Amino acid sequence: MHGEFLPLLEKYGYAATFVGTLLEGETFLLLSGLAAHRGLLDMPVLFVVSAAGAFVSDNFFFAMGRLLGPALLTRFPRLAPSAARANGLVERLPNTAVIGIRFLYGMRAVGPAVVGAGSMGWFRFAVLDALAASMWGLCWTSAGYVLGESVEPLLGAFNRIGRWPIVGILFGAAVAALVLRRRRRKIGNASRSTNA
Repeated sequence: MHGEFLPLLEKYGYAATFVGTLLEGETFLLLSGLAAHRGLLDMPVLFVVSAAGAFVSDNFFFAMGRLLGPALLTRFPRLAPSAARANGLVERLPNTAVIGIRFLYGMRAVGPAVVGAGSMGWFRFAVLDALAASMWGLCWTSAGYVLGESVEPLLGAFNRIGRWPIVGILFGAAVAALVLRRRRRKIGNASRSTNA
């Protein structure tokens, strides 16, 4: 397992970290921090790449909010509750909101779009977001680096167990997650149709 994965991580680790921060974030940064702990990636470069990915992502959503504004909520109504929370936070504490939204799960796309749809200028957002993205990247890559020592024995155990049992466990977890997600959607749709 290590023999196949580690050269890929060494070769594409920074690109994977950048793309990971665009898509999801914390998981990729923890794994990248672990790779830095193992000496496969350079921590200062990793920090810059993670902050850059977060900054690009946030500014993309800010631009979407600026260009499309309320049309986004019309197109994606399930984002309305998150948008309402983000809007309330932005109105009360605009500077703190821009920094805090980067750390709130489920608000990373909606938050910058809400800020973009508001009255805050791009330059002010960009400065605050650069600070937020830097703090966020440093926080999660450092956590992965620090947790590296405790994860190393676990990775050794995975090597002893073998690849196929681990693949089976991961596949089972993915199927269970899909079933639970589908069940939650059915319950949500049933409650919406009951309320309508």
